[in-house]
Amino acid sequence: MGHIRNIEDLIGFLARRWWLIALVALGVTLLAISYAMKRPDNYTAWASIEIQTAQVTVPVAGTPETAVVNGSAQLVQSLQHRLTTRQNLVTIIERHGLYADAPAMSTETKVSTLRAAIRFDTVEVTGDPAYGQPTQVSAVVISVRFGDAENAARIANDLAQSVVDLSASGQLSRARESHRFHADRLTALSAEIQAQEAKIIAWRNQNAEMLPPVSATRREELVTLETDLRELDREALLITEERRRIAARENLRPTDRQRLLELDDQTTLNQGQQDVLRNRAATIEAGLAGVAVAERGLADLERDLGQIQRNFDQASDALAEADAQVRLAERQQGERFGILDRAITPEHADGPRRKTFVMAGAVAGILAGVILAFLLDLLKPIIRTSRQMERELNLRPIIALPELRSSARKGHWHLN
Repeated sequence: MGHIRNIEDLIGFLARRWWLIALVALGVTLLAISYAMKRPDNYTAWASIEIQTAQVTVPVAGTPETAVVNGSAQLVQSLQHRLTTRQNLVTIIERHGLYADAPAMSTETKVSTLRAAIRFDTVEVTGDPAYGQPTQVSAVVISVRFGDAENAARIANDLAQSVVDLSASGQLSRARESHRFHADRLTALSAEIQAQEAKIIAWRNQNAEMLPPVSATRREELVTLETDLRELDREALLITEERRRIAARENLRPTDRQRLLELDDQTTLNQGQQDVLRNRAATIEAGLAGVAVAERGLADLERDLGQIQRNFDQASDALAEADAQVRLAERQQGERFGILDRAITPEHADGPRRKTFVMAGAVAGILAGVILAFLLDLLKPIIRTSRQMERELNLRPIIALPELRSSARKGHWHLN
């Protein structure tokens, strides 16, 4: 630490640089006093709202019967958005005469400043998922941080009362809006089902020959035709074999010639029957060529119908739940909000007080002065006492002459 090695060096250093330390400490203290005097005070007021559990609960489709539907979290978020809208904040500013001492501040700046000063915090009660108990919001804490203590309390109480008022009317209006939404959706889905069923009927009529049950009948007929063709082929072979056997005889009798004529007639008849059956089979096969396309198109239409039907069932369940919510809201048996603690005027400002700033500034000024004085000593190192010379150079001075250049430095000595 330079030439400061012991208490004597430190005392000498402080005695030598006390004026610099005092000057820096005074300057920093004055700056701290100026900041403390200009620093605006902010006061925070709190108002708490209790959320009373619904007397009657509505089970949600697909959840256990023991599960309780708690819309408090969504309701609190909705109320927060409604209370911090520009129109509502402007109403609060005009109602309480806020920012009257700042006529140059624009309305948008006032609204954004007030919105930043308002905070909504929820107190949640964790349920047991094993028993179908969800996490519920049990209370809401509204905090307002403002430059005036009374206005901070007024704003907090104003918002708390607005939450209570809006929750009662808001639950019924939201329930009715939800009911209307699901009813309209159910009507639209019903129309979609009818339109899809009409498409399926039109597709079936257009492709009747390639769709069950006609296509199944055509396939059965084709199998029968193939069986008949095989039977005719067998008969043709028998006729050909008999003709070959008769023709192989050396001397043909009149009966043989008569039989050959009969076999010719049978061959002609057999060939004609085969041609008819093959033509019919070709016609059926041509008709069945588009079966795959027709069945795939029908499957797509029926799949779309099934999806619309599932959506219809879900919308029907949601409409039933919305209807129950409307009845609960009309009877005021849902969750209710009540003011638990009203905000009171805060007595002390937030953060440290002005005296604390001034004391901190004084301490910081003293430390800054000591550091500056020490740096000046480092920039201009001088051996000032015989002990320093003996410690630094390992030489013992013979005599020590006082410095007589100024009366302010009588206590300092030059060493030779």
